Amino acid sequence: MIVQAINRALAGQHLSRDEMAEVIGQIMDGAATPAQIGGLLIALRAKGESVDEIVGAAAAMRHRALPMTCPRHDRSIDTCGTGGDASGMLNVSTLAAILLAACGGNVAKHGNRALSSRCGSADVLEALDITVDAEPSAIARAIEVAGIGFMFAPKFHAAMRHVTGPRKELGTRTIFNLLGPLTNPARVRHQVVGVFDRKWCEPLAAALGALGVRRAAVVHGAGGIDEIAVRGETHVEIWDDGQLTTHTFTSATFGCGEADPAGLAGGDAAHNAAVLRKVLAGHEVGPGERYEAMLQAAAMTAALGLALLEPGELDLGRLPDQLIHARTAVLDGAARLVLHKWQEVSRAAPDADLAHARTHAAISACRGVRRAALPPRGDRPSCARPRDARTQAGTVTVRDALPAGKRTPPRHTAGAAAELDTAGEAEELA
Repeated sequence: MIVQAINRALAGQHLSRDEMAEVIGQIMDGAATPAQIGGLLIALRAKGESVDEIVGAAAAMRHRALPMTCPRHDRSIDTCGTGGDASGMLNVSTLAAILLAACGGNVAKHGNRALSSRCGSADVLEALDITVDAEPSAIARAIEVAGIGFMFAPKFHAAMRHVTGPRKELGTRTIFNLLGPLTNPARVRHQVVGVFDRKWCEPLAAALGALGVRRAAVVHGAGGIDEIAVRGETHVEIWDDGQLTTHTFTSATFGCGEADPAGLAGGDAAHNAAVLRKVLAGHEVGPGERYEAMLQAAAMTAALGLALLEPGELDLGRLPDQLIHARTAVLDGAARLVLHKWQEVSRAAPDADLAHARTHAAISACRGVRRAALPPRGDRPSCARPRDARTQAGTVTVRDALPAGKRTPPRHTAGAAAELDTAGEAEELA
């Protein structure tokens, strides 16, 4: 099959989803030679990968992934991006994931070590004392206790070892650079995905919809980054349960001013982890301060994620409110407590019968405060912005990307409204 697929791709012909799934399955089952793998990857890139080919490849990977069950799956979300923008930025999506957990999301984070940068999500989490190659049961426990867990891509997609050599020897982008965000082992229902090239925003959003995601936002920021830009425009494609819409975001869309993107420059894992600790501790995150850009970038990503998680119709007009929600999670210590509880679970023995009632109650109460603390919209601080700063959308139905059947929108998880004094509760992270 793979030889025929190579010849068809060289002739400029697209493969169907089923054909692509069969070919990628052959590769991942070890039934293709390195030369055949390299030939297929280059032929696909020269032709241009179609949405059906991307969906078929992702489906083959998902089928062979180590199974993972996410607690409260209806509120599951991931912030995994493609990487590959060569910007060397701080780990914005990782901080955003922690903010989302602090605000009530169930984050099943999928990620890997650095490829084009000095520090990937697995690298920075390891530096933060999180076990990155945990078993599915331990990850589920972390999500249950802290609202967040991490799935290390090489552990969950062991069959990828067959393409590692050819990809490294080719030294160029292939379809596999796009598949990380599409192959979350927990099959989360919501995603915020950063991509290295604007042209992939629409295809990946459509592919996520075809794979069963309820809502997804695929973003590409000014300066070529795979994040929401803190200065300039961000191109956004949103999949919303059967429809694909195009948007342009700026910082004003979130009700805030621009920040200096130079503040997002990253380093190695130790450096990036130190910055993340300082931001979670609320150090120098105000206007014009050293870590303002890092908090703003992560809070905008988290705000978009919170908007996707809302039941009912998607309301992007509430992004300023959601930004306040995400920033407050840092200022009141809720996000810092999430990391502390995650570290606690990560340090526990994998087979231990954890007596975590107290810690689970504490984090649940804290997350309940995060949800309950958001006042009625009319009582919140003004986030007014010019009308032209709002998103501009055009709707298009992607018929062949529609998942089968009608999906039920997620529900909010009820949270207790309780006061939680985190002073002295979490260890010093600064």
